[in-house]
Amino acid sequence: MFKKIMAIFGRDILSSTRDAMAVYIMVIPIILAIGITILTPGLNDTTVNIALLNSDDSQHAQFLNQFAKVEEFDSIEEIENRVRKRDDIGGIIPVEEGYEIVLEGNENKAIQDYIAALNALYELEASIEESNTVIKSFGFTVPPLKTKLVNMLIILSVMLSGMLISITIVEEKADNTINAINVTPISQTAFVFGKSLLGGGIVMMSIIISLIITGYYDINWFMILLSGFTSMLLSLIIGFLQGINSKDIMEAAGSVKILMFPMALSIAGYELFSDKWQWTMFWSPFYWAYKANDMILSKHAQWSSVLTSVGLVLIITLLVYVISYPRIRKGLS
Repeated sequence: MFKKIMAIFGRDILSSTRDAMAVYIMVIPIILAIGITILTPGLNDTTVNIALLNSDDSQHAQFLNQFAKVEEFDSIEEIENRVRKRDDIGGIIPVEEGYEIVLEGNENKAIQDYIAALNALYELEASIEESNTVIKSFGFTVPPLKTKLVNMLIILSVMLSGMLISITIVEEKADNTINAINVTPISQTAFVFGKSLLGGGIVMMSIIISLIITGYYDINWFMILLSGFTSMLLSLIIGFLQGINSKDIMEAAGSVKILMFPMALSIAGYELFSDKWQWTMFWSPFYWAYKANDMILSKHAQWSSVLTSVGLVLIITLLVYVISYPRIRKGLS
């Protein structure tokens, strides 16, 4: 039976490499992960930019670099040209009396005050060590925006696995393979397992590669893979249903896209609804998967909370399977 399952898996790999849609599904999570890594700011990144002369005092540049992004230029003219560009940046140039701040005039008032305050603190020889300020941390060790985007990417990868399954099922129908399966020694169970391997393997690899690319090395990998696996089971079931009911690849891909609505609704509900309205999302497995992933990626996950969310995803998945089993069995007959 194992050889038969692997034969189906191998056939799916060969057919997928010839299909542009299947290749797209395999590659898009990795491309999105690279984009998230490049575009999202770090937790302590500042949005204040300051232009200095290369000839400026090195201590001055080091001090400002602790609190803002410093760009250095060879001349005052280059600083003025840089300040005139569309983004908000202030220049600081040395004069006889001290320093002069160069601004275009349309910068945000808070940024103007921030640059002036930083330079004043330097001239007063202030330092972090001498400050009486107490820093209070809320415990975030990773950028919140990056965590949310990576979480969405994981949910999207899970959904794409269902789309890939539906595409391979449609191809089997077009080749009349499903009818041929019924007169061969391969059982329907072996066929289902074989068809699930490609989608399941790709989604798990997409999750692992995406997390590595985005820098989530020190999370609890067992937790995140457990969450991804339970979510994947639901996506595979829906993929089989849509593949059986679709006539061609475009219809299969389009029908699976319907999952985008409950997925987006679940994410929006988790992020936007107040605590007293969170219960309205309890019906959605995507809500519980997103919640589990959020705890894991934020590095605040407890096994009890993760197992509760993952267990609810699994329960909903089993209910969907029980309801859809007769339809899947009939479609494979």
